[in-house]
Amino acid sequence: MSDSTQRIASDIDQMTEVAMLYYLENVTQEAIAKRFDLSRAKVSRLLKRARDEGIVEVRVLQHPAMNNELERALVERFKLDRALIAVDHSDPDTQRSAVASLVANYLNKTLSDGMIVAVGMGRNVGAVADNVFLPVTRNCTFVCAIGGSLKAGEYMNPDHICRRLALRFGGESESLYAPALVANPELRGVLINNDTVRSTLDRARRADIALIGIGDMSENSNMVRMGWFSPQEIAQARLSGTVGDMMGYDFIDIHGQPAVNAIQGRVIGLTVQELFRIPDVVAIASENTKAAATLGALRSGVINTLATTVTNAHTILALDDATRKT
Repeated sequence: MSDSTQRIASDIDQMTEVAMLYYLENVTQEAIAKRFDLSRAKVSRLLKRARDEGIVEVRVLQHPAMNNELERALVERFKLDRALIAVDHSDPDTQRSAVASLVANYLNKTLSDGMIVAVGMGRNVGAVADNVFLPVTRNCTFVCAIGGSLKAGEYMNPDHICRRLALRFGGESESLYAPALVANPELRGVLINNDTVRSTLDRARRADIALIGIGDMSENSNMVRMGWFSPQEIAQARLSGTVGDMMGYDFIDIHGQPAVNAIQGRVIGLTVQELFRIPDVVAIASENTKAAATLGALRSGVINTLATTVTNAHTILALDDATRKT
């Protein structure tokens, strides 16, 4: 090893040790400076470098007392088991991480050995795997509940999300060897009955928890970006009363009923009726464009845990008041 490489390794070791003392053992900067015969300023610079170089990840979580009333309102209104409400952020990626962190923390407290987690597709579900910090190792299985798509990329594909979750929690993952979208319902029926596909979906049906995203009917939605449907097809579905989808399939109207449109019934994955049998369906929606879709999903009765934002929560409650059937 060269002298320069040794110096770099020594610097990293020192940064890591200083960071562990300060953040994990609550040793003051002054005490650290004395222990290592460093100046206080040097310790401060080491801590900053540790954050800048990714050795330390700092997260600020809201106090549990915040938004309690809003969470209770959602739970009571829609008969949920729980609501996880994140504070609002103007940056979409920061907002997604804030919501995902709440889900990741919930999983960290809830998962136990032997559990099965059915995993959906999308950016919000994918963000959960990237926001698991200091996890407790569990012998869980993360299984794909929907097929994959080349155009979705690694970040949004359920197969890759399952692998990242398994890596974080120390469990295992199971892929669904099927495309997410097929040309017509008849082909879907053939693939659903394939032995390999059926075996994986049977395991997903036995899940203890399901992680699903909620999609909106925007021409900028993931489904359009991936080329599943054209903007014209999405616009036509919206005109027929479709407000969104759950996990990429089972399009719904604002009352939570199955939507009637030309794009229904073409996705390989669990159905709404199968989600009903999973004890804890966790729906994640961080974008403020998804309030109507989230309301429809809540009214379906499938969801047990909702993770969303303060703005979405307020909009959902107001929209429910305005559109409730008498």
